[in-house]
Amino acid sequence: MTQAFDAAMRAFAPALPLAVGLSGGADSTALLLACARRWPGRVRAVHVHHGLQAAAEGFERHCIALCQDLDVPLTVQRLDARPAPGQSPEDAARQARYRAFEALALDRRAQRDAMQSMALAQHADDQAETLLLALLRGAGVAGLAAMPARWERAGVVWHRPLLQVAGADVRQWLRAQGQDWVEDPSNADERFTRNRIRARLSPALAAAFPAFRDTFARSAAHAAQAAELLLELAQQDLERVGTPPQISLLQELSRARQANVLRHWLRTAHGTTPAAAQLGALLNQVQACTTRGHGIHIKVGRGFVVRCGAGLDWYNPQALLSPG
Repeated sequence: MTQAFDAAMRAFAPALPLAVGLSGGADSTALLLACARRWPGRVRAVHVHHGLQAAAEGFERHCIALCQDLDVPLTVQRLDARPAPGQSPEDAARQARYRAFEALALDRRAQRDAMQSMALAQHADDQAETLLLALLRGAGVAGLAAMPARWERAGVVWHRPLLQVAGADVRQWLRAQGQDWVEDPSNADERFTRNRIRARLSPALAAAFPAFRDTFARSAAHAAQAAELLLELAQQDLERVGTPPQISLLQELSRARQANVLRHWLRTAHGTTPAAAQLGALLNQVQACTTRGHGIHIKVGRGFVVRCGAGLDWYNPQALLSPG
């Protein structure tokens, strides 16, 4: 049904000029085509060449040809998105892609045609897969919130206007326009968890629960609301316990609020996230810290949380060893 795609695009009202992330696949091709028709002369495209597979050259050629046909300016960003040790290729490519988008946004802010909005083409199937991935890794509510439809970063408002549209509906709309696209061969590689979900779990869910995309989206929205409330509470509690947190003030909070504020402090002040076991051990030590001589030294993220006088601190030993 193309009505779902048309309805989503009618509801999409970004500030202009608008940039569209263009991979060359069906979803981003459809999004760019619809946006270019609706706002001629106010849309540009951004293609990220990840340098990870031979097929990437074909993606770039498709994007160049499509943008020429649509009279849409195209920026191609070439990256080395090879994963770090222990990092999944999917995660490495995604992080590199977003860094490239943000760098472009910052670079163009001072220019006369500075883009006000950025649109990405993830759809309802992608949202459901993201929620399943979060469940499989035992994520908290922030992870279960999956992908937001709108957020602000690098001075730009980001949008995912197709999150309520099934992938099949996007492709049906594109076929109705007579527009071709390129298929990423890595999408069929079931060594990647997301591809296994797409190939095996999603069809089974659709057969047993045809409305699963909608119900998953509602669950993600509930989780996003809960995550927002937890963030507000963490900000209030961090003002209360101090930066760095004072142990006696932490002990006045419930264990759940201690966990929430410590996660927030570590993420915002030190850019690190504790594993569940690390955070549990830290909470136990905070509870046991009732004497002046009680020490705390616990591995958390890439460094260690330690007791420093009446409070907590965090340090990365590798950073201390680095010159300069």
